Amino acid sequence: MNIVQIGAGNLATNLGMAMAKAGHNIMQVYSRTIESAQRLADMLHTDATNDLDNVKDNADVYIISVKDSVMSGIIEKLCPGNSRPLFLHTAGSMPMDMFCGMAERYGVLYPMQTFSKDRIVDFGYIPIFIEGSDSATTNTILQLANSLSSNVRELSSEARKHLHLAAVFACNFANHCYALSAEILERNGLPFDVMLPLIDETAGKVHKMHPAKAQTGPAIRYDENVIGGHLNLLDYNPAAKDIYEKMSISIHNKSKEQ
Repeated sequence: MNIVQIGAGNLATNLGMAMAKAGHNIMQVYSRTIESAQRLADMLHTDATNDLDNVKDNADVYIISVKDSVMSGIIEKLCPGNSRPLFLHTAGSMPMDMFCGMAERYGVLYPMQTFSKDRIVDFGYIPIFIEGSDSATTNTILQLANSLSSNVRELSSEARKHLHLAAVFACNFANHCYALSAEILERNGLPFDVMLPLIDETAGKVHKMHPAKAQTGPAIRYDENVIGGHLNLLDYNPAAKDIYEKMSISIHNKSKEQ
């Protein structure tokens, strides 16, 4: 497929590399800044622009991977009068119908993974969730998604919102806990890499066990001596102290449901 990418951030970088590897023709990259657009365009050996008026109008697919807050403005600028192509966004929390009245063929291609520009991931196993404005459009999106991953599923906008919420807990909040852990270690002259075997085992267990069954630690039995000592150590960081206390209560309450 001939594809124009709108956006050059973490997801767009990884998606662009995956699509190029799958044999698709990335015709152009747009980004708000020409530096970002050119950086990704150079990786994909294609053209760059930071002007929506200069986006090529003869692509088969336009894939919009930008911040949620600016997506509607880009759709309003990009789509009207360009009815032949397929327009897709890649956001977990935005509805498909934001294209309504703007495009005739539209949908969602949501790869559920954490992405960074400097770490290109293998799309082959990433779950990709798709949605299309009609059955023919859905089939086209399915063809594109299947060229990238062996794990493709159809999902409605409403269900995708809940999927995205679950992903925030599993990824973003978990990573923030890593950052808090790193801060505690660094304040005491310890390297974060001592945590890596523990992190790997914790993640590995949930491949075989339900997360609630894999839970360990002082909170599950609500060991007040240990918890109280930890809270005292966190006096320097009231926000982390509050997180620790609320998390411990939540873990203990969840354990009683088992």
